[in-house]
Amino acid sequence: MYKLFIRPILFLFDPEKVHYFTFSVIKFIHKIPGVPALIRSIYKVEDERLEKEVFGLKFKNPVGLAAGFDKDARLFNEFSNFGFGFIEIGTLTPKPQPGNPKKRLFRLKSDSAIVNRMGFNNGGVEDAVERLKKNKGVLIGGNIGKNKVTPNEDAVNDYKICFETLYEYVDYFVVNVSSPNTPNLRALQDKEPLKHLLHTLQELNTQKTIQKPILLKIAPDLTDEQLLDIIEIVKDTKIAGVIATNTTISRDGLISENKKETGGLSGKPLTNRATEVIRFLANRSDKAFPIIGVGGIHSAEDAIEKLEAGADLVQVYTGFIYEGPKLVKEINKALLR
Repeated sequence: MYKLFIRPILFLFDPEKVHYFTFSVIKFIHKIPGVPALIRSIYKVEDERLEKEVFGLKFKNPVGLAAGFDKDARLFNEFSNFGFGFIEIGTLTPKPQPGNPKKRLFRLKSDSAIVNRMGFNNGGVEDAVERLKKNKGVLIGGNIGKNKVTPNEDAVNDYKICFETLYEYVDYFVVNVSSPNTPNLRALQDKEPLKHLLHTLQELNTQKTIQKPILLKIAPDLTDEQLLDIIEIVKDTKIAGVIATNTTISRDGLISENKKETGGLSGKPLTNRATEVIRFLANRSDKAFPIIGVGGIHSAEDAIEKLEAGADLVQVYTGFIYEGPKLVKEINKALLR
């Protein structure tokens, strides 16, 4: 029904406007008595065999909603009804920021892909916390970044602010230094700046009564040498794991008319590269740390491929847009089979 009727209509309109329209619809229908229970009955798959314990947290199933979809933590309770085992909010920054000028979100229909250059548009971390206080038991990841106006030499302070502000309200943290849409952000992936940033956050973490898992989200465009550095950094800083991968700046093999739009590419063109990165990290580290696999998951087979490559959990984003909410159910059903 989604791909036959709903998606063709939604795809007639500007993708960013559709995103906010869809949020409004989901928010509205969840206020109708009985609808949340109906949605859960259609999409939610509950089975003890799907449960996984990863970096000390118990996930009801291994399929999550990737960061960027519910940036400002507006619909995490509602999205959990579609069967997700966890929701990652953000990327959040210390201060609100509008992001990059519009138009900044593009569908590449012929490639089943999306290009975005949103630029960490969000209402700021304190604004999101007010909504996170209303969490009804959803396992939440907090994806954190720096404000655009903050120079790289001061970036650590932005991450510290986000960490401290979110600490009580999320189950794990994700350090985002791999988005291509904030100027110079990816320079923080270099070995020494990254070690400094992660060590600083780990020091804050160890001062807490209960430590929260800290993960690093990496780009798919890293070389093998850089990936070996990531393995060394994870071991050195003792962070909990890695999310592989963020969007790519590569445009190899695209056929859509708007393929030259600048920004991060997500969707089917990323499927193989994300899996390669997962496999490389898992094999070369001898599975020394957990990996959340994300990038180009448009089917249950795509998800299983990433899990078999070495991922412990998976996340969807663009596949959720192209395939619809049944994708989460299909992955969980396939895992049970």
